[in-house]
Amino acid sequence: RKKLALLATFEAISQAEARDKKIEEVRLNAELIELARQLEGKEVSLKARAGARDRIYGSITSADIASELNNATGLVIDKRKIELDEPIRQLGSYEVAIRLAKDIIPKVRVTVTEEEPPKEKKKPLKKEKKPPKKEEKPPKKEEKPLKEKKKPAKKEKKPLKKEKTTPKEEKKPLKEKKKPAKKRETT
Repeated sequence: RKKLALLATFEAISQAEARDKKIEEVRLNAELIELARQLEGKEVSLKARAGARDRIYGSITSADIASELNNATGLVIDKRKIELDEPIRQLGSYEVAIRLAKDIIPKVRVTVTEEEPPKEKKKPLKKEKKPPKKEEKPPKKEEKPLKEKKKPAKKEKKPLKKEKTTPKEEKKPLKEKKKPAKKRETT
């Protein structure tokens, strides 16, 4: 006989839950290692508008990096996993760590380049408007007689129905019931 079934005691249930939890941790750890292998050494390029001395207008945050990683690799990475001491505020190349687990920390290279300024569209010079020649008159539209619209006949409003009351009810005021007075006992 194989002893495959156990009684559902508290001890047996807790052992089964612990075993399932350990199997889940091993599976999750293997997935994280695979994800770390895919991320390690990846290069992500972000563009931002910059001013004097390569200072960025605004900043690049961990949310921006996570979004770009998701777009570039198709892998979903939580912005809270990206270790960024402070937001990036200058153009350049940075190495950013992504903490997937306690001991699984792949590094990604983030390159911030200057966004090309939008090309300004030059407006054509305004040409002088010439008044239309008097010889050419626009053709007049033929005037059509206006058709009178028929208005639907208004329905007669019926007066609201009053609640039916009997003459006795109208004359009688409401009587309040009096409670009998309590008798006091004197001794």
